[in-house]
Amino acid sequence: MNVQAVIDSAWRALAYCFHPRVIYLSLLPLFLAAVSLGLLTWFGWEPGVVAVRHALDAWGISHTVMSWMDGVGLSFLRAAVAPFLLVLIAVPLVIVLCLLLVAGLMTPALVQLVRQRRFPDIPLGQATPWWRSLLWSLGASLTSMLWLLLSLPLWLIPLFAVVVPPIIWGWLTYRVMAFDTLADLASPAERDALLRQHRRSLLCMGILCGYLGAAPAALWAMGALTVVLAPFMLVLSVWLYTLVFAYSSLWFAHFLLQALRAQRLGTQGGAQIIDMEPST
Repeated sequence: MNVQAVIDSAWRALAYCFHPRVIYLSLLPLFLAAVSLGLLTWFGWEPGVVAVRHALDAWGISHTVMSWMDGVGLSFLRAAVAPFLLVLIAVPLVIVLCLLLVAGLMTPALVQLVRQRRFPDIPLGQATPWWRSLLWSLGASLTSMLWLLLSLPLWLIPLFAVVVPPIIWGWLTYRVMAFDTLADLASPAERDALLRQHRRSLLCMGILCGYLGAAPAALWAMGALTVVLAPFMLVLSVWLYTLVFAYSSLWFAHFLLQALRAQRLGTQGGAQIIDMEPST
């Protein structure tokens, strides 16, 4: 794993987050996601809570859990169980929505920003059809959602709860960001070679981004207030997740474009490549 290139790309991505174009681009996914979630919350929150309550009533083990809560003096939390579960279901959907929005709307522009400032010698290749990128992202998203559902029982174990979700989000981030970063700059053969050669570095970056993406989940640790402020919390989560994924996109762009140029010049890693970006 090329640790030096990973670290170098990380701090460069952080510096780019303060670029005016990056700040501007981060507003569009936020607006679209906020409007979508606002409509979903307005028209679907109450029916969703009712549906979850009906599902709990029909599930035998839920009665056992409710009885246990009554026995330990937690009966006052009964009313919050269904909204909390609905929020627990909605948060992963918010994450996937943000990732797809960033990948589709922000990543191409951010990659071009990095290419123009640091790697102007990398020419634009043949553009990848939008539907191929969409299918790749949807396939990776559906796979990650499936793994999330299968791993839900493990979340009850504290150790697995802090390890499994970030790994799954990290794999999803790595697959989507790496493909979209190289979509219009590298040939399929170059892309496959880079993903194969730097798989460990890219997966490590994805997992770290997965942990960064898990940080906004702390917003939901506000107890009963979370249920009351659920619509606002969802929009705020979208904004935080958008920032995290924008940083992730920049991180992958710096790393992969450096690796692509190194590959084309026949060097090992990116350390031997002269950086063309002026120092700031």
